[in-house]
Amino acid sequence: MQELVRVAVDAMGGDYAPLEIVKGAVDAVNSRDDIKVFLVGQEEAVRSELQKYQYDASRIEVVNATEVIEMAEPPVQAIRTKKDSSIVVAMKMVKNGEADAFVGAGSTGAVLVGGQLIVGRIKGVERPPLAPLLPTEKGASLLIDCGANVDARPSHLVQFAKMGSIYMEHVVGIPNPRVAIVNIGAEEEKGNALVKETFPLLKACDDINFIGSIEARDIPSGYADVIVCEAFAGNIILKLYEGVGATLISMVKKGMMSSLRSKIGALLVKPALKKTLKQFDTSEHGGAPLLGLKGLVVKTHGNSKALEIRNSIIQCVTFKHQQINEKIKAGIGEKES
Repeated sequence: MQELVRVAVDAMGGDYAPLEIVKGAVDAVNSRDDIKVFLVGQEEAVRSELQKYQYDASRIEVVNATEVIEMAEPPVQAIRTKKDSSIVVAMKMVKNGEADAFVGAGSTGAVLVGGQLIVGRIKGVERPPLAPLLPTEKGASLLIDCGANVDARPSHLVQFAKMGSIYMEHVVGIPNPRVAIVNIGAEEEKGNALVKETFPLLKACDDINFIGSIEARDIPSGYADVIVCEAFAGNIILKLYEGVGATLISMVKKGMMSSLRSKIGALLVKPALKKTLKQFDTSEHGGAPLLGLKGLVVKTHGNSKALEIRNSIIQCVTFKHQQINEKIKAGIGEKES
């Protein structure tokens, strides 16, 4: 029998919990036979949603957690005081080896704090970064960091580059991934103090394929596979990327329905257009892993629907099978501890 990858899912986190979270978990289990999901949350509410679906009952288990960490709560205080919250209970399952991974759409701050305080960092990793996949013309690129470390140091960015390279090679399957640092120009002498100090350090790394700077306008073309930055710039890039993408898709659909001629044309191009637009749907790529922890923690968008929850759970399978934590420990932890 194939080994099951066990995923603890925060069933109470996100704008559409538990409805969409439960649906995404069921979809993940029904689409693969190598996943077991623990739905962690208020048992009555979770079971009420589960009653709507058919699934293998041996591969979805409800774990009761009476408390919920709200979006506006101070993350550190919430993690320390709400011991029976869905986030804390689920992360303790990862820490104790009862689950291989955590997936949550709730408070980003609480997930980041919980990941470090409960699951714990790999020895030698200075700062765990959040690393979502961005859809590009050539497939997908990893943006690292997008929200965890707004005051990063050059040594942090070097580790981000190394962890990102390991992830893209072994999870996404890109050999010798191209690494670039976000900058305001292609020239080496450009940038703020952090970029100027980090650039030569990345250039001197023998274990990554550093190709220099990348300007924001070159990200959608797939110029680099790993896009390195501190979290302030990364979060702006991510949110603008998502906003522009959603707006363009909306405008295209609206334009196609504006006249009889455009409607006829829409019918002709619909299959090809649907395939193209799907490639630029961020929900297709799952959530953002918090790399550098002793266990896998994946943060999905607060407004995640079932598709993104499903894909976030499924991406945990590849992460586990490829032993990404072990590779990060070997590539960074043991060398720099």
